[in-house]
Amino acid sequence: MTLDSAFRTTEEHDLLRETVRALADDKIAPRAGEIDETGEFPWDVHQALVQSDLHAPHIPESYGGAGADALATVIVIEEVARACASSSLIPAVNKLGTVPLLLSGSEELKAKYLTPVAAGEGMFSYGLSEPEAGSDAAAMRTRAVRDGDHYVLNGVKRWITNAGVSRFYTVMAVTDPDQGARGISAFVVEEGDEGFSVGALEKKLGIKGSPTRELYFDDCRIPADRMIGAEGTGFKTALATLDHTRVTIAAQALGIAQGALDHATGYVKERKQFGRPIADFQGLQFMLADMAMKLAAARQLTYAAAARSERAMNGAADPELTFMSSAAKCFASDTAMEVTTDAVQLLGGYGYTRDFPLERMMRDAKITQIYEGTNQIQRVVMARQLLK
Repeated sequence: MTLDSAFRTTEEHDLLRETVRALADDKIAPRAGEIDETGEFPWDVHQALVQSDLHAPHIPESYGGAGADALATVIVIEEVARACASSSLIPAVNKLGTVPLLLSGSEELKAKYLTPVAAGEGMFSYGLSEPEAGSDAAAMRTRAVRDGDHYVLNGVKRWITNAGVSRFYTVMAVTDPDQGARGISAFVVEEGDEGFSVGALEKKLGIKGSPTRELYFDDCRIPADRMIGAEGTGFKTALATLDHTRVTIAAQALGIAQGALDHATGYVKERKQFGRPIADFQGLQFMLADMAMKLAAARQLTYAAAARSERAMNGAADPELTFMSSAAKCFASDTAMEVTTDAVQLLGGYGYTRDFPLERMMRDAKITQIYEGTNQIQRVVMARQLLK
C-alpha cells in the first residue's frame, strides 16, 4: 500500500481559511461557552454560516451550492471547530446526510433535496446506527416493506446527530431480511412524514449544542421514489459515504485540537510562576512541542485523505481511500484527545474550570474518537485493508 496521496492547497484555500476564521472569531467563538451551557442548537450560528455559504459548502454549484472541494470543506469544518465543536457539526452533518445522494441518488432526488439544503432551507441528518446495531451496523432491524408506490418503515435509529433540527434524513432500512447486508436499502425521510418522530435529547458529555436523539418509525409511509439508488445497495452506499465523511470528523478533531493549542500557548506566555513566565520552563515547552508536532502530522494525514476523497467523488477509483479516511479520523481524534488533555494540564486548576474553554474542548474532543465508527473499528478497517 502506498501512502503518497498528494494534496495541494491553493490561494483560494488560504483565503477561505481567513474568511472562516474571521467569521468564527467574530460570530461563533463568543457564543461557544453559552451554547455548551444551555445545550440549545445555535440557530444564529446556522444563519451566519448560511449567509456566508459555509453551512453545506460541498454541495455542487448545479444545485445552488458553493461547489467546494473536499479539502475546502475540511478547512471550513476545521476552522469552525476551532471556535465551537457543536457548530462545526452544521457543515459536517449536512455533508454526512447528503453524500449518499451525491454517490447513489437519482438526478431527480438530488435536485429535490440538495437544492433546499444549499439554500439553507433545511439540514440533512444520517440514520444508520440502532440500539442493537452500532459497530455492527449490518445487524440493523429497521424494516422497509413495499406497499404499492410506497415503502412502510418501522424501527428505531439511535445516536442521530442534529435530529429534531434537521428537515431531511438519510435512513438505512432492511428491505430483504434474507440477504443480510445486501438486503439493506437507503431512503430519504422528511421531518413531516406521517409515522416519523424523534425522541428526547440525549444528555451528553460534550457537543451539547448539537442535539442527539433517536428516530422512530411507526408505519411511516414514504413514496418509493425516495429510495436512494437501487434496492439492496443501501449498505454499500453507507460504507462508501463513511469513507468520505470520516475525513470531516478528522477535520473537526483538528479544529478542536488547534483551538486548545492556541489557548494553552497564549496562557503559558502570560502566566508567571517563580518570577518568570511558565513558558520559559523546558518541561512545558516539550509538552507544547509534542502537541504541535502531533497536530501537524494529523493535519497532513487529514488533508491527504481529503485529496483522495475529492478524486473519488469525481469518479476516479481510489482503493486506498478507505484506509486513508480511517487513518485520518483515528489519528486526528486520538491527537485531539491528547492535545486537549495536555492543554488542560498546562492551565492547571484554571484549565479545570469553565472560566477557560479548555475543559469544554476536552469534553468535545472525546466524541471524535467514538462517532462515525469508534477508533477501535477504524483500526479493524485499516488492518483489513492492509491484509487484503
